[in-house]
Amino acid sequence: MKDSKIVLAIVAGAAAGAIAGLLFAPNSGKDTRKKIAKKAGDTTDTLKNKFNDFIESVKDTYANAKNNAKDSAADVVDEAADKSHSKINYLKNEAKNALS
Repeated sequence: MKDSKIVLAIVAGAAAGAIAGLLFAPNSGKDTRKKIAKKAGDTTDTLKNKFNDFIESVKDTYANAKNNAKDSAADVVDEAADKSHSKINYLKNEAKNALS
């Protein structure tokens, strides 16, 4: 969340600076409109790239969380199986000792 706010602030600052620069530049209206259109296109591309990076980051985080959950579940099952085997062996030994 913090990174997205920083990116948004940087993009907004860059856009504001670009607009201010264009408004104070001594160019014709046609040239100014072309520059504004180019800057708008550049800003749109930047936002699309940042958004795609964010989506990839979310996907990676989800995949890692999913894998960690699977690993944790497998560890719990293995631990339960080990305890069960130990308990069964203990009970077998107790039964043998009781019959002896």
